[in-house]
Amino acid sequence: MSGTGWKRLGLAVGAPIVLLVAYFWLGLWITYSQGDRAGLLQSVRRTGRLCKTNEGELAMTTVPGVMPVIWNFSVPDDEVIPKLRDALGKQVTLRYSEHRYLPTNCFGETRFFVEDVLVSEGDRGAR
Repeated sequence: MSGTGWKRLGLAVGAPIVLLVAYFWLGLWITYSQGDRAGLLQSVRRTGRLCKTNEGELAMTTVPGVMPVIWNFSVPDDEVIPKLRDALGKQVTLRYSEHRYLPTNCFGETRFFVEDVLVSEGDRGAR
């Protein structure tokens, strides 16, 4: 193969790889939305066969006695996991960012990534 053939092969293989890496990086770096959600922290778990991710559930109720809405979330930062485990069964506010268009669930099973946990004042002594 001539020098030009190797360059073309390198470009044909390298360009899609660079574009794929750029797509993943932009998907994780660019935030679609940020916000807080409040409710009762129901579960935190580590799941996955190939890609292990931290996942959780928050039960949100608008009116007492009404069936809660379950909000599923992912936790990419392992430093947040101990805070979540300590807050299980308590009223919490979760700070999150939403990342859309991630092509794989190796970053998390949901598009909502929890970044911080705030335990409600009235629940600090519970348990």
